Amino acid sequence: MSERTMDGLEAARARGRTGGQKPKLGPRQVQLAREMYDSGELTVQQIADEFGVTRPTIYRHLSKVPSRTQTPA
Repeated sequence: MSERTMDGLEAARARGRTGGQKPKLGPRQVQLAREMYDSGELTVQQIADEFGVTRPTIYRHLSKVPSRTQTPA
C-alpha cells in the first residue's frame, strides 16, 4: 500500500503538483516583514500581529531572506 502511495505522490510531482500547506506569507509580505525588521522600529511580535501570524513564522521567513544591512563576507 505504501509503495502505491509513493508512486502516486511521485506521479503528482511529475505533473507539477506539490503537497503540504501553502505558505502563510507571500513573497511581497516577506519582503515587507524584512524591511520592518531591519528598520528596528517594530518588535517581531508587532510584525507578526500586523500579518496575523506567529513569531516563529516571522523568524522562519526572515531566515530565508537575507538582510540588506548584512555585508557579504
